[in-house]
Amino acid sequence: MLIRFRVANHRSIRGEHELSLIATEFDEGTARKTGLQHKGRDVSVQPVLGVFGANASGKSNLISALQFMQDAVRESFADWAKTPERVPREPFKLDSASLGETSLFEVDLVLGEDPVRYTYGFELSDDRVEAEWLHAYPHGRRNVWFDREAGRPESDGGEFIFKGEGFKGEREPLVKLTRPNALFLSVGAALNHPQLSEIHRWFVREIRPVGSGSDSVERVAFTTVVATAPVLAERHHERVVQLLRSADLGITHLDKDPETGRIRLWHGTSDGGEAPLDFYREESLGTQAWFAFLGVMLMTLEAGTVLLVDELDSSLHPSLAAEVVRVFQDPEANPNGAQLIFTTHDATLLGNAVLDRPLGRDQVWITTKNRSGETEWYPLTEAKPRKEENLERGYLRGRYGGVPRVTAGEIAREVSRHETKAKA
Repeated sequence: MLIRFRVANHRSIRGEHELSLIATEFDEGTARKTGLQHKGRDVSVQPVLGVFGANASGKSNLISALQFMQDAVRESFADWAKTPERVPREPFKLDSASLGETSLFEVDLVLGEDPVRYTYGFELSDDRVEAEWLHAYPHGRRNVWFDREAGRPESDGGEFIFKGEGFKGEREPLVKLTRPNALFLSVGAALNHPQLSEIHRWFVREIRPVGSGSDSVERVAFTTVVATAPVLAERHHERVVQLLRSADLGITHLDKDPETGRIRLWHGTSDGGEAPLDFYREESLGTQAWFAFLGVMLMTLEAGTVLLVDELDSSLHPSLAAEVVRVFQDPEANPNGAQLIFTTHDATLLGNAVLDRPLGRDQVWITTKNRSGETEWYPLTEAKPRKEENLERGYLRGRYGGVPRVTAGEIAREVSRHETKAKA
């Protein structure tokens, strides 16, 4: 379970920013208990966060930052070895000083049947890992598994500090095998260190990123496997069919074309029969998008993992997007504590007469970009909205920020001015 994510100096994110899923006093009954306590009170986290903001405000870069951290943990041991004097980071480019500063990534997690909080993070320069740390908090007390600082000479993997007895097993062999541009966590997992492997597995298996449409073919193939492969279909075939029917798409059932192996969605006909439509040539883009989304959603719910969706509204109708949010909010539909973090422009998710506000007040974050090109973000709760407040109207009117600074009719006037000059 993800509690918090912190990042600095990644793409348009220059300064240090934090995304927190911890429930606040604005929680409207959607938060889930973590099994942790702080100052004698239960700590709860939200199953859903929606990130809103204007075009080019950096919403996608927030998702990208968490995905970069996942990739770094997964790939630094093997893939980064191909370029031993380089780290494939992406620092803020609109200020020359940032190019020489480190990029920071850190998460707080809750893992285990007997819940324990972990803090793991690292700082990167262009050519090496400058710092890395992993702390555990059994019974609420910090236990430093390791702290790492870049070493001298630069060919050295760094200086490591192991405090107490929290970190078990061999240490020196792992330290010796850690390159300057490899994460110690990745090295430990590659060599099957049990404690490091558990944290590594969270990054590898429990973060599922979904792009804004570029990966739709892969997701269609994934949903096809979920709905038709013998191992999975027993659990998920009927669920996929029911979710397609619930979307009012006119679909009766699905199967695979025995000649091509491609998915077929069957529709009811006017004479009471059924007929399949070619998925890519005859099904609507909305049907394709909903089908593509179902596989990754169902598997995320089953595994209790974290689903990252960039531009949830780019392919789903607002009513379907709202239903996705409600699925993750519902304890019965989401019994394993899966989490959804998504970006969107769809202000209807903030509530109107039709959708009945699927998002709570402390499940909304806003991104903005300042005049120097830096992304900043903050929770909607900073505006202290009332429970009965119309969040959609307030957002669209700019009360909370995160909307384009465009005067009504400004773009039309600019286009007209250009056309007039062209004709002169």
